[in-house]
Amino acid sequence: MFLTIFLQAAAGAAISKAVATIAASIAVVGASLGISRIGAAALEAIARQPEAAGPVRSSMILAAALIEGVAMFAIVVCFLVLFV
Repeated sequence: MFLTIFLQAAAGAAISKAVATIAASIAVVGASLGISRIGAAALEAIARQPEAAGPVRSSMILAAALIEGVAMFAIVVCFLVLFV
């Protein structure tokens, strides 16, 4: 949501480089917060049920990969705004 607002503001603004930089940094911070929450929840789930460690670990890795993919997509879009 924030990314689209920043990109819309950057489309017609003269300060598009600053807006793209801010949007990329927000995407990185959001991804790191999301992955840290996933890690904390997975550790809590494994502590409660150690026998479910395998499925919890694989679900955690899948969710972290999806979050990283979204963050990389956001950064690429910001670089496109920045350099194109």
